[in-house]
Amino acid sequence: MKNFNFHAPTNILFGKNQINQLPTVLKQYGKTVLLTYGGGSIKRNGLYDDIYRLIGTDTKIIELGGIEPNPRLSTVIKGVDLCKENNIDVILSVGGGSTIDCSKAIAAGVFYDGNPWDFVVNNEIKLTNALPIVTILTIAATGSEMNGGAVITNEETKEKLGFHTRLVTPKVSILDPTYTFSVPTYQTMAGSADIFSHLIENYFNQTPDTMVQDGIAEGLMRTVLHYTPTALTDPTNYEARANLMWASSLALNGLTGNGKTGVWSCHPMEHELSAYYDITHGIGLAILTPRWMEHVLNDDTVERFALYGHRVFDLELNDDLYITAKEAIKQTYDTFVKWGVPMTLPEVGIDDSLLNEMAEQSVKHSNISTKAYVPLSADDVLAIYTDSLTPMTF
Repeated sequence: MKNFNFHAPTNILFGKNQINQLPTVLKQYGKTVLLTYGGGSIKRNGLYDDIYRLIGTDTKIIELGGIEPNPRLSTVIKGVDLCKENNIDVILSVGGGSTIDCSKAIAAGVFYDGNPWDFVVNNEIKLTNALPIVTILTIAATGSEMNGGAVITNEETKEKLGFHTRLVTPKVSILDPTYTFSVPTYQTMAGSADIFSHLIENYFNQTPDTMVQDGIAEGLMRTVLHYTPTALTDPTNYEARANLMWASSLALNGLTGNGKTGVWSCHPMEHELSAYYDITHGIGLAILTPRWMEHVLNDDTVERFALYGHRVFDLELNDDLYITAKEAIKQTYDTFVKWGVPMTLPEVGIDDSLLNEMAEQSVKHSNISTKAYVPLSADDVLAIYTDSLTPMTF
């Protein structure tokens, strides 16, 4: 296990009716709030009205609605301008990872003298301050409610890149599972695939002897596998939604990744798909993950994949580890199929015309060619993309 610095300062208010604490929470940071949200579901489910009722007239609210599923740089810039024009004290981000990520870039951009894309694309730029962020989570997926990472899309350059700073870690996150009851089936399965992918990315890592992190990841993966079918068939099942919501936060708050080195594999590849085609992030991850697994299965990785199958899917450890490993990959693929995830690129509107360009960009925009679990060249990425054009056979 490598040295690490673990810091998870977010105050989590978990459970039913925790929104009642919102007035007290916001008063810690000021009386002028930027309210950020996405496509308007919070107005349909009554959450929007509850927020205004609870906050009252003592607090001034400026709104930034319509944040995209893959939040765009232009929206970040619009939010920064609103904050500066209205002397915003705190950002109240209501929604899922996209809304929270956009809010993080806004929070940092307010104190940056330049285009926010500068600090997204250049990790060498050290940010010094950010507006405080309070979140109300409405979908279990990205874990952005409990970490300092964010991913932003530059629609002009077709780049989707991330940045990280503890300055934008949410101060308080309200996690009421009942707010996820109305999440559509498609977004529920996409969210669960996203959670599962975060765990996979940290689990398959070159750093040995990380039993604590791996054990947590295995337990969270089993949680996602157990409760996702229930959430899909019984959307208002509180225990299913609660377990998925908490799994989302714990999957990416540092617990499963600290003490390990290297970079993720599937996320850089998927970022190109959603940058070029604006597809749902979790769906792209589900499509790519089993193909990546199959591509990197070799004598050096077979034991890890076999253990994954044994500990997560309860597969018997065969003397021939390849048998267990291949079955684990099949179980992963079949799980997404059973959830109803479209498991080929053409099903989400992607053909082979830009695969080579996206493969080159995925290597250019990341360190997967040198620091991934199994280093991937542009040719490797192209092969994984190409395999994703048709259903897997086992």
